[in-house]
Amino acid sequence: MIELKPLLWLGSSLDDVRNFPDVARRQLGHQLLLVQAGESPTDWKPIRGVGFGVQEIRIHVPNEFRVAYVVRFPEAVYVLHVFSKKSQKTVTSDLRTIQRRHSQLLAFRISKEY
Repeated sequence: MIELKPLLWLGSSLDDVRNFPDVARRQLGHQLLLVQAGESPTDWKPIRGVGFGVQEIRIHVPNEFRVAYVVRFPEAVYVLHVFSKKSQKTVTSDLRTIQRRHSQLLAFRISKEY
């Protein structure tokens, strides 16, 4: 049996994903399950400039949805931010949210001495 890493949602990420359409939520859940099992999601890429090890899952349904996460730590998969995209470029406010939550995650991990 495959052991899954716990999934921890930072900030409003869990509430935000609950507002996604059903088809996007199902695809997101499947992709995060792959990540928890130590596999790569179907469509992902690193997000440059917001923090080491931050990646995004790309969900393509009638609209575009993204999940920013960190998997490099042994204790959990951390979901930093989920959002929809309306243009090719990621909006600055979404990048700032990802960067801020990544910084908070690093500070939390230092305080817990992981």
